[in-house]
Parts: sequence; structure tokens; C-alpha cells
Amino acid sequence: MAIAPLPFEKEIQDMERALATLEASAGDSAGDEIQRMRREITNLLRKRYSELSPWETVLVSRHPERPQFLDYVGMIFDEFLELHGDRAFGDDRAIRTGFAKLGENRLLLVGHQKGKSFKERNECFYGCAHPEGYRKAMNKMKLAAKFGLPVVCLIDTPGAYPGLGAEERGQAQLIATSMFEMSRLPTPIVCVVIGEGGSGGALGIGVGDRVSVLEHAYYSVISPEGCAGILWKTATEVTKPRAADALKLTSRDLYRLRVVDDIIPEPLGGAHRNPREMGLTLQRYLLKYLRQLKSLSADALLEERYQKFRRMGVFEDGLAQAQS
Repeated sequence: MAIAPLPFEKEIQDMERALATLEASAGDSAGDEIQRMRREITNLLRKRYSELSPWETVLVSRHPERPQFLDYVGMIFDEFLELHGDRAFGDDRAIRTGFAKLGENRLLLVGHQKGKSFKERNECFYGCAHPEGYRKAMNKMKLAAKFGLPVVCLIDTPGAYPGLGAEERGQAQLIATSMFEMSRLPTPIVCVVIGEGGSGGALGIGVGDRVSVLEHAYYSVISPEGCAGILWKTATEVTKPRAADALKLTSRDLYRLRVVDDIIPEPLGGAHRNPREMGLTLQRYLLKYLRQLKSLSADALLEERYQKFRRMGVFEDGLAQAQS
């Protein structure tokens, strides 16, 4: 079944459909016209994706065909061995963990999986993890540190699961404990927001020596819908874009506010248009981070991580402004 285009992609998809029809019917005889249409589509994609509003960025980050954790595992990692269970309650399918190999680097992979089919999404709770998911991730990260392996976390969640059972099993406490344990784990940690980075659900595996975000992903204290529901009591097609604007959740805003270290560029038209190219770009950045961190001692690593999060964010001092 064809995926419905995003609202701002309709014109692009109409042109692509017309191009496909021309290529099928005319073939080589319409070579000049085909080349012209391809240039127009490329220019339009470049223009539209350079002007995305914050709410449009959120829509791109949720695209059904956007690569997910297991897609990247298949594209750029070797010898992935999944590790299951938290040894206390169960095996949360929203957070996946496992040993893998990236180039010459053996490491532990941790990431959110939303699912592709309806059945898989139900099993994964659409990427919304339960306490046992964070407990599983925490246990496996400690295991990686024991063997001197770096940790790579790929974040893609609208938020932690908000159900009654999750709260009864200590959702908030597990997220806080996970952040605390990651802050003092004596091994390199690289975190990348590959899609949605929502609230504590993302922060639970988001404390690292390098924290980056894909160009059209977002990272925020709350989803635009949740923010709109709190501020305006309803999430509508008017209030959701207003909330997204206010949250400063785009990659450019995050980099300007020093919340992330890098913006990882996406292929023209977003990662969903060329997953293979996106995978190769992500692989290049991960290898660069691992090379940078590998030379640091455990003490230097922990001190830099501590100072990094102490410096995070930008604020304005009203008194200082008044005096100046």
C-alpha cells in the first residue's frame, strides 16, 4: 500500500509520478524532458527541506518509511547478537540491546525500535519503553563496561510508556537511575537521535560523551501534542505547530543551544528517501566518535562527560541584561 505523502511533499510526489509515467511511456525519446524534470524535483526537494518548520520536522521524523534501529543494524553493523531480558520482569521489545561490530570496533548497541508492521508496532508499543526496557539497557551497558566495550545508543521514541503498569513498576525511578548510571559508566558512550527524541523516554538512554541528532530528527522535553494539551487544553492543527515552534526542538535549535554536539546530515529529501546513504553517513560519524573517545582514559572520559552536561544549554540572566 502506498504511503500518503506528507502535506508539504504533495507537489513533489505529483512531479515524481509524472516523471515515472513519462519514463515508462516515452523512454529515451524524451531524454531532455526527463532530465529537466529530474532537476526540477531535486531543486524543489532541496528548497522544501531547507525551509521545514518545526512541526514539519516532527512529521518527517515520524515518517513510516524512515529507517529504524533494526534497519541500521542490518545496514552498517556486523555480527549483531541480541541480548534479551532484564532478569527481573521481562523482555521489553521497545528497547533492543546486543553486541555488534562496527568496522574494527566491538561494541554494545542499544536502541528504540518502533516497528514497521501493525503487529510489530503493538509488540514494540510504538517505541515507548517500559521500566524493564531501561533496566535491560542498564544491565547490558554495565556488562559492556566490564569488558571494556563502547556503547552506541540510537534514540527513536515519542516518550516512555505512560501506562498504569509502567508507573506501578517505577518508570520514573528507572529512567532517573539509568541516567545516573550512564553518567558514571567508565566506557565511551555515543548517543544519536535518529527519529523522535521525546522526553524522559529518550533521556533514559541519552547520556553520553557524544550526543548527536540527525538533521530532520527532533529532541524535546515533551512532544508537541503533549505541550499543546497542557498549554491550550487541546492538540489541534493550530496548537501543535505553535507548540513545536515554542519547544525549539529542531536540530538547528538544539545545536545552537548546545544540547547536541553535531547535526548529522540526511540525504536530500530525508532519510526515508535514501536509507542506504543515511546508513553510510551515520556509520562515518560513529566511527569518527569512537576514534576520538578511544584514546581517553576512563578518568578523563568521565570528567569530560560531567563537564559536557554541566555546560549544556544556554540561558539569559535578566539581571545581568538589565545592568548591561
